[in-house]
This record gives sequence, C-alpha cells and structure tokens, in this order.
Amino acid sequence: MRLLLLVARSLVTMLRRRSVGFGALVGGLLTAPLVGVMYLIDQVAGLPFVPFALFDWITRVLPGPVVTFGIDLMIDAMRLVGMSVADAAKTAEQVAAILMFLFVGVIAGSIFFPIMERRKADPRPSWGLIIGAVVGLPLIAVSIAGGQSTAHPAVTYIGLMVLFLAWGVAFMPAYRAQISSKPGPSLIEPMIEPIAPAINEPAIEPEFRSAQGINRRQFLIRLGATTATITVVGSSLGAMLASLERRQAADAIARSMVTAAMGNGSAFPNANDPLVPAPGTRLEYTAVKDHYKVFLRTEPTMIDGDTWVLPVAGLVDNPLALTLPDIQRNYESRNQYVTLSCISGRIATSLISTTWWTGVSLRQILADAQPQADARYLIITSGDGFYETVDLDLIASDERIMLCYAWDGQPIPFDHGFPLRIWLPDRYGMKQPKWITGMEITDEYRPGYWVERGWDEVAQVKATSVIDTVAVNNIIEGGDQRVVPVGGIAFAGARGISKVEVKVDDAPWQQAQLRAPLSETTWVIWRYDWPFAEGDHTFEVRCTEGDGTPQIEAKEGNRPSGATGLHRKKEDF
Repeated sequence: MRLLLLVARSLVTMLRRRSVGFGALVGGLLTAPLVGVMYLIDQVAGLPFVPFALFDWITRVLPGPVVTFGIDLMIDAMRLVGMSVADAAKTAEQVAAILMFLFVGVIAGSIFFPIMERRKADPRPSWGLIIGAVVGLPLIAVSIAGGQSTAHPAVTYIGLMVLFLAWGVAFMPAYRAQISSKPGPSLIEPMIEPIAPAINEPAIEPEFRSAQGINRRQFLIRLGATTATITVVGSSLGAMLASLERRQAADAIARSMVTAAMGNGSAFPNANDPLVPAPGTRLEYTAVKDHYKVFLRTEPTMIDGDTWVLPVAGLVDNPLALTLPDIQRNYESRNQYVTLSCISGRIATSLISTTWWTGVSLRQILADAQPQADARYLIITSGDGFYETVDLDLIASDERIMLCYAWDGQPIPFDHGFPLRIWLPDRYGMKQPKWITGMEITDEYRPGYWVERGWDEVAQVKATSVIDTVAVNNIIEGGDQRVVPVGGIAFAGARGISKVEVKVDDAPWQQAQLRAPLSETTWVIWRYDWPFAEGDHTFEVRCTEGDGTPQIEAKEGNRPSGATGLHRKKEDF
C-alpha cells in the first residue's frame, strides 16, 4: 500500500508540472494541421507523406516477429468487432500511421516545454527552429530513404524542412502563453484535486485560479479552432487531389497498354452447371474493385508504365530489357481463372478472391534470356521494396507460372501491382511480388522478404472450406420435408477439391453437392440442403483435396504456414 501511495504521489507531482501536460497538448494540436498540410503537399508536389513514410520504415526495420505480432493483433481486433479484414485492413494501417505521427508531436511538446522552462528560456523563434530541426531531420531522412517521393531529393528535403521549421516556430506563441499565465492551474489539476488529499498532497489553492489561466485556455481554444480548420481544409483538398490522381493514373495505365488484354468475352466456363449456389454464398467471381489488397506500404506503389523497363540479368547469356509492349507483343498471352489467398488470413478469411488473369508464361521469357548451366534461382524485386526468390526448376515444371499484366480483361490497377506481377499456382500471396521492377538469375538462394521475417519458405496453400450461409430465410418446402440451403466455398490451391462434407451437431458427416469450378486453380462452390429442425445448431464443414487428401482438422494459427482447422457456424432457429 505504501508503494502504491508513493507511486501515486510521484505521478501527481509529475502531472502538476504544467509544462508537461500543456506541451503535450500543444504538440498534438500543432501536429494535426501539419498532417493535413503534408497530405496536401504530397498530392500537389509529390513530396512523401511523412506519417506513412515513418510507419513504412518502422515496419521494415522492426524484427519480423514484432511486425507479424502487430499484423495479427490488428486482424484479431477487426475480427472481434466484426469488421471485414479485406475492406478495412489498409485503412486501419493508415489510421495507425497518422496516430503514430501525432504521438511523435505529443512527445516532442511534452519534452520541449519542460526543457524551456528549466532553462528559463525566452520564447524566441530560434528555439522553435531547433525543435523543428531536431524532430524533422530524422523524419525527412526516413521519408527520402523510402523512395516514394516523385520530387527531386533536394526539393523533398527543402520542402519538408520548411514545414517542420514552421511547425517548431509555432510552439513559441503557445509557450509564451504558458509562461505568461503563471501561476494559473494546470490543465490536469481538476482531475488531480479529488485524489490529492488521499495521498497527502495539498489541494489546489483558490488564489491560484487567476484570470491569466483563463487567458491560456482562451489561447488553447483559438489554437484548437485554427488547427482544426487547417487540418480539415488541408486533408479535404488533399483527398480531392488524390482522387483526381487515381483517375489520371488509371488513364495513364490504359494508355500504356499497346494491346489490351481482353476477357474471354463469353459466359463462365461452368455456366451450364445445374447446381445453383445457396442464397447468401459469396459470388463465384470477384470484381476487381472488390479483390482483396495486401501490400507492404501504407499506400500502393505508383510506377510510370511509359518509362518502365523489366531487366532480366544475372547468370544469363542473353540479358533482356523488356518494356510492357515487348512483353505483350513478343510472347503468347495466357489466360487463367485464379483464386488468390493471403497467408495472414484466419479460417473463413475474407482475404481471398477469384478473378481472370492475363499474362505470359515466365518460362518463355527465361528461355529467351538463356540461363547459364549453374543458374538455380530467380530473384524478383519490386517497386515497394519487396523481393522473393523462385526456384528455376519450379518455373521449368509449370508453364502456368505467368507474368501477369491484366485482370478481368483490363490492365492491372495501380493498387494491385501495375505494370506487372507474378502468379505462382498453389502458393499464398506472400510469394507473389507485385510492381515488379527487376529479375536476376543467380546460383545462390536468398530468402524472400516474408521468409526472412519468419514465414514459411514454401507457403503452399492449405486446403480450407468455409460456410458462407445458412439460408434459413430461404427454406424450401417439399411435401412433408423442409430444407435449408447451406453453402460456401472450398479451396486447395491448384490441387483441386474432390469432396465437401457438412456436419450438423452430432449427426454424421453428409456429402455436399459441388459446382464445377471456373478452373483447376479456383475455389469450388458447394451446397448442402439441410433438413430443417428448430433449435440451436452448430454447422461444420470439411473438404478433401483432388487426390483424396483430407483437409487438416487440427486448429493451427496462420503463422508461419497458413491457418488450419474446421470452420464452424452456430445458428438459432
């Protein structure tokens, strides 16, 4: 008890130092408009958005287990509150990045004001320039190193430094208000007053409540109104320009395509299959706008397709430098319906989608490059800093492995990997680089980006089956029997699905009907018509791969090789 009182007394003493709390509050209020202005400048002049650059840098330098722990924590939190991971994950990252940057401003203010107070420093602009430089220099270095700026490094440095110096100087009027209001009450003293007597701390004397303290609060109100206005205006204008930039990027992508990849122009290959999916089953084909997105940075990488060139170098007799028109014109195009899934997904994840891919066989391009006898691996690098290694024997054994430049008959969108991404059948997305910028053939193995951070080296897709719907509102009447359509998907990479079974409560497993898949590399839609019975029921599903291998029923987390276990759904009728 004595220890607790000692800790509480120390905490109260620290909090009563008005400079700490006031500096933290001012730091937050000044950093918010800085975020808005930086976002606007990012869209106008192409300078990096520092909050995102800082977040991206931290995720690159932190140990792999720490990064994956953070990813797992974010996904678990979204699942806990019922949010769609596919829809909200990237937004959550961006919000976290901005909050982290705001926290930097709060910490800077809470440290700077006590230092000024201890030194009894006059609130001269030079002090503001110092804090602006101290905070700004490392953040500018991180932003330039991230490589996301479209401006010249010198322009980036000068532009961001001006913003940080202005931010630092803006602390001075606030500090002037702080020292002119003494000995007014601390911002947190009303919260301390009720607990002070209990730990033998004197209550706040009435005479300390000076009119000067009220003036300080008036200053904060004005500061808050000003910062809110700047933040809203800067962010709104930035958002408008970002929307315009996305449209212009889409137009530029379309212009860069010499031959547009055309869809199959006909009905799906399984259009005549008699099985109708149960009402509420996810769509068999995912619209590109709904395809899940996972990438390293908080924002997608933008690459100019007009100037982009793919080098194929290393242990080859014929080094290549291919433009996008070269790839489209000189190699036969391939089309494939593909289901792609993320290794981070839990059971019943939304990080899985199916669409129509168009590209060229990687095997043909490597044949033109003529790998040397001792060549064993292909190292692929990406514009976002990602890298992955592919065994040349794997490429030689599977002509389906493609360099893809179109989805659904249109150029790959900039936020899905334009101008080029790879597809490796039977592998999770973590093995499949987007925004490809280089290929090197070598005789030495290099672990890929996520492999270095503790994820599985092979990352083969685990068989999974999901209950999408128990359609109790679509009961089918048939004589004396009433049945409820139950449905979902099953997927086992390129290995196919031969059987899906459904179990209700303690009843025996019952075989479901399967709809023909769009291809051998997509998910399968299944349906089971369950004889209706009132009460609480638990539904389970399991699948069997094409060669008879049963789905792994033991529950395991997604790290390091992908989640396993059976999906269960409880319903009350």
